[in-house]
Amino acid sequence: MKTTHPLKLLGSLMLAALLAAGCAGPEEEAPAGPSAEQAIAAAKEAYARAKKEGYAWRDTGKIIKKAEKALADGDEAKAIKLANKARKQSELAIEQKYRELRRLEAMGIIGKGSAPRKPVSVGADQYEVVRGDNLWDIAGKQEIYANPFQWPLIYKANQDKIKDADLIYPGQVFDINRNASPEEVNAAIQHARTRGAWSLGVVEESDKAYLAQ
Repeated sequence: MKTTHPLKLLGSLMLAALLAAGCAGPEEEAPAGPSAEQAIAAAKEAYARAKKEGYAWRDTGKIIKKAEKALADGDEAKAIKLANKARKQSELAIEQKYRELRRLEAMGIIGKGSAPRKPVSVGADQYEVVRGDNLWDIAGKQEIYANPFQWPLIYKANQDKIKDADLIYPGQVFDINRNASPEEVNAAIQHARTRGAWSLGVVEESDKAYLAQ
């Protein structure tokens, strides 16, 4: 009868125990997602790209600031959620810009791959929209009102041409109201400051109320 050497038996038992321990060990942890700092940095980068394209949404910068405040307050989950929202807004804004450009090219309003033109004042009381323009930036031009908060004056003077104040098109020629009364100017600024949430392609109720004044 063949016998097993005690040392061989001990070694076999130890190897089996080690293999069993390895099989029963903790599973490898899944890699963690981006930190709040990384999410905010990504949001800022996307926002900078949207601004360079001239299509950044007005509230995106505010959302990034809220994300930074949430991080400073120690609420990382909220900071990440807000930062991701701001990043997605900027990505959507750029996507919308090029989708709109493709539509205008298909309609023959602009040439394919045409370079943006310099702003053109077609008259003392008129302004021709160029690629990248929005009412906020137009109103802020020195030759218009030098105050972006007066953009509702342009909207009101051209409500027959502007369906949604957040969506204007290259080639449109807007009348510039040079004779607005102090009351009209104050009402425009007040509306710009308190307009509230907005959606692209939708006429906001606050805009309707302003136009009805």
